[in-house]
Amino acid sequence: METDNVGAPFGLTSNQSSVSKKVSPATWAGLAISLFALVVIRQAFVFFVPETTFASAILKEALIWLNAVALIVIIRRGEHLPLRSIGLGTARWWKSILWGFIIAIVSAVVVGALAYATSYGHGPGSSAFEKLPLWLITAIILRAGVVEELFYRGYAIERLQMIGLGRVWSVAIPLVIFSLGHWSGGAANILIAFAAGLILTGFYLWRRDLAANMIGHGLVDFVANVLPKLFS
Repeated sequence: METDNVGAPFGLTSNQSSVSKKVSPATWAGLAISLFALVVIRQAFVFFVPETTFASAILKEALIWLNAVALIVIIRRGEHLPLRSIGLGTARWWKSILWGFIIAIVSAVVVGALAYATSYGHGPGSSAFEKLPLWLITAIILRAGVVEELFYRGYAIERLQMIGLGRVWSVAIPLVIFSLGHWSGGAANILIAFAAGLILTGFYLWRRDLAANMIGHGLVDFVANVLPKLFS
């Protein structure tokens, strides 16, 4: 049954009674994937395939999606928890869409201002990325919205809180890793990622609606990277 998620408790319990219990290996595996899989995959491709090609982009996306599927399997089969435990299915679909657009607007204003102030140029790999087919660029953008929110907001925040790190560390650790994971675009990209991540994290903590975060994240990237090409 769908319920309004306003005022929903942060994490899985209100008093972290689960801390006294042994953390399952499945949860540790899930945290390893959510916090480090994207970083490891990106770094591996920067090292072995510094120039993005069609084939390398397809392989990279396949590996990322494979890790996302593995995380869902861990949640459902390893931890035996519902997807509501990571903020999915906590709000009505139309509210998720509405808040997704609001997240996108707020993020676009802040990110746009920072990009202008820092003269951000998207890093050395942008030209190779822009040579990819538009459908593949679109797929990459949409994947980023879904998987990055699944990893860094929905799963990591909830499970770090569950194992007893407390709200501050449960928020700070994924945010820092998410931001530093954009190192290839330089200091400006890290700053912009940090600002965007802060907004997305704030909305997630407030609404606990991961679908809204995915929509908002995907929309911002789509407008910035795909929409201009459709009208050029």
